Amino acid sequence: MTHADSGPLLLTPGPLTTDRRTREAMLRDWGSRDSGFIEMTARVRRLLVEIAGGGESHTAVLVQGSGTFAVEAMIGTFVPRAGKLLAVINGAYGRRIVQMCTIMGRACEVYQSPETAVPDPAEIDRRLGADPAIGHVIVVHCETTSGIVNPVPAIAETVRRHGRRLLVDAMSAFGALPLDARAIGYDALAASANKCLEGVPGFGFVIARQAALAATAGNAHSLSLDLHDQWQAMEQNGQWRFTPPTHVLAAFDVALGLHAAEGGVRGRGARYAENCKILTAGMRARGFETLLPDALQAPIIVTFKMPGDPQFVFETFYGLLRDKGYVIYPGKVAETPSFRIGCIGALSPSDMKGALEAIRATLAEMGVTDGAPARARESAA
Repeated sequence: MTHADSGPLLLTPGPLTTDRRTREAMLRDWGSRDSGFIEMTARVRRLLVEIAGGGESHTAVLVQGSGTFAVEAMIGTFVPRAGKLLAVINGAYGRRIVQMCTIMGRACEVYQSPETAVPDPAEIDRRLGADPAIGHVIVVHCETTSGIVNPVPAIAETVRRHGRRLLVDAMSAFGALPLDARAIGYDALAASANKCLEGVPGFGFVIARQAALAATAGNAHSLSLDLHDQWQAMEQNGQWRFTPPTHVLAAFDVALGLHAAEGGVRGRGARYAENCKILTAGMRARGFETLLPDALQAPIIVTFKMPGDPQFVFETFYGLLRDKGYVIYPGKVAETPSFRIGCIGALSPSDMKGALEAIRATLAEMGVTDGAPARARESAA
């Protein structure tokens, strides 16, 4: 990884540590109507469809803003105003989808699983069979609240069997975890520039079946988040309807080249998996306990239970690690005190080993002798 002079290494779910070559792409200014920028937009759209495995049947629509903008645009464009959505959720980002539906006035039934459990396709089957008004189902591929990976293929098969439409929030998985567009059969999938594709924040995108997107005209609740209109504009003249994040797109164009050079989804996913393996083994060696079993853990971000050692104060731990050049993330799981450490971004296995050494030194400074959670410490005693 070439991340020299990038500041602290970000072991977070995004924004992430980026490759120096990606950052350097932002040193040039671009005119939004220049032919070079229009060609760049077309190239990025084409490469995203290739990564998704979409082929001629699919398209990529870029939308200004964070990944949340793309998810809201996807729901507001694909779910008709009189339609109904089944939200399959097991974390904070699923709950955010429900909040979006409430604000935009879309009917939404909620199937909520515990944050440490995957949803049951049989329950989705039951709900779809009981309510013919549900036209769409949405699921988060990797829910970074806990780091869990959800069984999208099994859910997709259930949705297909009932003749309903699938939407996927793949924000923290796209580019590293395989999810073939044609095999899964989703209508749309939302993701972001600054996650596993290792760009910088500034825009999200939606991969969509063109036939499904063509049928969405007039659905959108918002001018700026209307994916149908954005798609039509990009198809007609190659331009964004409103001021595009020019520097961000230039950085993303380079990031996509680095993704391909690493071996695409398989290569990127393999590095993240090795990062995750090193991190998890090293933390467990110091007594820390992961929230999830390995079978449910995505190689994206790992949630660790808070140590029971009275000397451990997360804010102190966070600050001392940051001073050593490593930034981690607070916990988001509602029921369990925890913190999170990411495995993604322009980070190598040697970076993860460096982070573990910084954690060892920090725990020693704090006088923490055991990372085990309180329950585990009591059982050992």
